[in-house]
Amino acid sequence: MFDHTSFLPTKELKNFRGRIQQVARDKIAPQAPLVDEEEFFNREVESILWDHGLLTLTFPEEYGGYGKGRIVAFCIAVEEIAKVCASSALLLIIQAVGSFPIIHGGSNELKQKYLPQMSEGRKLVAYLVTEPTAGSDIASIQTTAVREGGDYILNGSKCFATSGGVAGIYSVLAKTSEGKGNGNSSFFLVERESPGLSIGRTESKLGQRGSNTTEVFLENVRVPAENLLGREGNGFLIAMKDFDMSRPAIAAQALGIAEGAFEAILQFIKEGHTIGKPIADHPVIQTILADSAILIEASRGLVYRAAILNDEGKNNTKFASMAKSFAGDAAMKITIEAVDAIQVLSGYGFLKDFQVERMFRDAKLTQIFEGTNQIQRMVIARQILKELT
Repeated sequence: MFDHTSFLPTKELKNFRGRIQQVARDKIAPQAPLVDEEEFFNREVESILWDHGLLTLTFPEEYGGYGKGRIVAFCIAVEEIAKVCASSALLLIIQAVGSFPIIHGGSNELKQKYLPQMSEGRKLVAYLVTEPTAGSDIASIQTTAVREGGDYILNGSKCFATSGGVAGIYSVLAKTSEGKGNGNSSFFLVERESPGLSIGRTESKLGQRGSNTTEVFLENVRVPAENLLGREGNGFLIAMKDFDMSRPAIAAQALGIAEGAFEAILQFIKEGHTIGKPIADHPVIQTILADSAILIEASRGLVYRAAILNDEGKNNTKFASMAKSFAGDAAMKITIEAVDAIQVLSGYGFLKDFQVERMFRDAKLTQIFEGTNQIQRMVIARQILKELT
């Protein structure tokens, strides 16, 4: 329906999209309804993602990364998988988000030790930032890291940790000083087996139910000083650069969900008649088709502009937030309208057997995590005002 390849800068990326489309449709899509219904982390799908190199796309090439155009490739993979299973696409996102502080803040020795554990040993990584009293405002975290000789001692609790219960490695943000502002926190690499690290409850969610989301508690967790990622006090800066990579990917997830819902509408139109005439002849359906197509194409433009800027090493903060907020809102609107249209004309849109209902629930999270869409508008405005000076 849509030309997904016209904007791609290389033939290699076009071929990459075709390969991921086939993997998603043949191997991931058939399992998505059961994963959502029973709300479990699917190890079989995880293995498929490892087998095709999709959980290391953002790594350095020597550790299984894509190479030139890696963020575009990352967004392509997320988009194609999200068309059939948003939970599986989220696993790609959190693996990239969690490994970012290690890749961009870890010493050469640390990377040589841990990146092979992820790429060859197939260890998942989780990103421990959000706390019960600190969501989008990461400067307000309460978890502490106190230097004691050659170690740091970490204490605190983290919530909404994606892959928290299945990861083997954690990137943990903690306060390393009592000063106010953005320079009081640092990232640390923490191993799952560390004494004092424990997993709390697994959350039951409205959507993206195949993604593992837990609490993680840190009680006097001793971490070697060499596991500090970047310089002490650089945690906020690393998190902000991580957002520049992750927000286009979340937008790509939203885009994929929207496209999946749009394809479901088209299939419904092909197969049905109502009130004595083809469904496609109903004005309400035609309006939904037009509005959805416009939103999808606009989302795609923002997603890949933000991704290409990141690959080129240029500032993409404004476009990353634009893509994330626009595509998330678009996915929510398209999935709601898809459910509305189908249930008004036939009632099937309200049934779980019809996959649009799942996509509608999955879309909501894209408006929330990695900074709510309300926060994105603040970021966009600040970037615009900064450009005036």
